[in-house]
Amino acid sequence: MLDIKFVREHVDEVKENIRKKFQDHKLPLVDQTVALDAENREIKQEVQALRANKNKISKQIGMLMGQGKKDEAEKVKAEVAAGNARIDELSEREKQVEAELKEIMMKIPNMIDASVPVGKDDSENVEVERFGDPVVPDYEVPYHTDIMESFDGIDLDAAGRVAGNGFYYLTGDIARLHSAVLSYARDFMIDKGFTYCVPPFMIHSAVASGVMSFEEMDAMMYKIEGEDLFLIGTSEHSMIGRYIDQIVPEESLPLTLTSYSPCFRKEKGAHGIEERGVYRIHQFEKQEMVVICKPEESMDWYNKMWQFTVEMFRSLDIPVRTLECCSGDLADLKTKSVDVEAWSPRQQKYFEVGSCSNLTDAQARRLKIRVKGESGTYLPHTLNNTVVAPPRMLIAFLENHLQADGTVTIPKALQPYMGGKEVLVPKGK
Repeated sequence: MLDIKFVREHVDEVKENIRKKFQDHKLPLVDQTVALDAENREIKQEVQALRANKNKISKQIGMLMGQGKKDEAEKVKAEVAAGNARIDELSEREKQVEAELKEIMMKIPNMIDASVPVGKDDSENVEVERFGDPVVPDYEVPYHTDIMESFDGIDLDAAGRVAGNGFYYLTGDIARLHSAVLSYARDFMIDKGFTYCVPPFMIHSAVASGVMSFEEMDAMMYKIEGEDLFLIGTSEHSMIGRYIDQIVPEESLPLTLTSYSPCFRKEKGAHGIEERGVYRIHQFEKQEMVVICKPEESMDWYNKMWQFTVEMFRSLDIPVRTLECCSGDLADLKTKSVDVEAWSPRQQKYFEVGSCSNLTDAQARRLKIRVKGESGTYLPHTLNNTVVAPPRMLIAFLENHLQADGTVTIPKALQPYMGGKEVLVPKGK
């Protein structure tokens, strides 16, 4: 959410930002915001004037009564009563205006960074850099669920009977590999100086609307029927929500946190065959990183964070690339974002395994998170980034480490988390 003063003073820039995000239907919101803001300020000025007048003339009542001027005193009383009625009327309208203003302001997208390429959707994202050499083996790489099934490592049919499409059972070596990757990612981030956290897996609506747009909430979040609770779509939601309505001492910044959680998402719509299996699902687990920092430090942290993800994937011998997200692919609260994509030998292309985003002060303003510094309070910047999100990451891992004989090699970095195993051998071999 933008600062109302910024919108008031930069109407044309805010509208141009909306155009760059190809959300022209939101352009009227800017004029509505300006009009409501003007009305709100007028109301406050009139209320202030009425209260000042009330305080002034109220002092006359006792004096007039003491002088025996009862009729004049009654006139002053009537004037005070009329002023009180007008204050009550204005105060009620003020509440309505501020509620309307907040609702509209929460629909206006954050200002994108000047470096963000302009484009309509993810098809216009721009490749930035590649890390590692993508390899296409001279033998067939099966579909990822077929690889898992060769190890008796997945049961989609049973999951369908129990919970429906978009769920899975992982078993044996594949389940162990899933947990090993998460544990390795946890320790990787702890070694980077991040504090490990396990947050609540449900959040109140005030937190949900504070960390994402209404459109994202509708597309992603599962609501608990009869309660003011939502299942989190990523631990960033509850990690940032931890500081709602809090004043953070400046000396504690930056807050560098890495969190584990299950994630729950609706994942509406139909998807191609390569996004079936365990690629796009309703439930998965993830290791996340979150940073809350001074505004002047946020771009430095942004670059450090996506580089951590690249480093972790390369430590597991998985080629990756980074894509700069274009304006139309940015969620409303994001000012800049980069996707990390892993190489798929089967598809012979890259696919998304994580995303790093800088949201500047948008979440902090919505959640009323403030920092107390030497010169007063201010809003911090918030950033988030995927460290690793299996089982999608398992697709990249299995495809890149699959051998011609069907075995899967385990990189040295991961072997301690797999009980020292150097290779996984399919059942029956």
